[in-house]
Amino acid sequence: MEIVRAENLTKIYGKGSTKVVALDHVSFSVEKGEFVAIVGASGSGKSTLLHLLGGVDRPTEGRVFIDGKDIYSFNDEKLAIFRRRQVGLIYQFYNLIPILNVEENITLPLSLDNRKANQNKLEELLKSLGLSERRKHLPNELSGGQQQRTSIGRALITNPAIILADEPTGNLDSKSSDEIVALLRKSNKDYKQTIIMITHDMEIAKYADRVLKMEDGRLINV
Repeated sequence: MEIVRAENLTKIYGKGSTKVVALDHVSFSVEKGEFVAIVGASGSGKSTLLHLLGGVDRPTEGRVFIDGKDIYSFNDEKLAIFRRRQVGLIYQFYNLIPILNVEENITLPLSLDNRKANQNKLEELLKSLGLSERRKHLPNELSGGQQQRTSIGRALITNPAIILADEPTGNLDSKSSDEIVALLRKSNKDYKQTIIMITHDMEIAKYADRVLKMEDGRLINV
């Protein structure tokens, strides 16, 4: 079953001599439970694509459907709520709140929604992330790998329709990188979680079910 569909996604910055086409009529779809990697050189448009898929930025042209909903038909407030509930975002630099501990950072999307975490799910998640003993630690008391695992927990806690991972291993050593991608693969298999991951590392991309390549703002294989 299709969970994500992009139709003619285009993003243009500037006008005239300063015009930059960051994304050029990109169309593709992702099945529910699929793990897709998008690879490409710096400046190829892959991060722009991820931001448009996640509702972080609006396209110049085109549409994105997530779980059958045209996300850009929403106003900014409804889009923010949809993104918080249905899109899990994992960034290269973690984006954790420094004054919140591991447990609070993981449950932050629920707190912003005035919802309480299911305690059984939280405990299971902390255990699978290897963070049970670190749950009360602040981000500056964690290794890079532990901070990234915390950000993965934050992305998973809401049972989102999709997880979007933007270079999730780009700031980690090779051992931590392998652990993070194995963890993403595990969440894909165990929770049937749909994942779209941006990476420049073909070895990391091999963990995915399907690899798409971007070049000059276009997908050159779908």
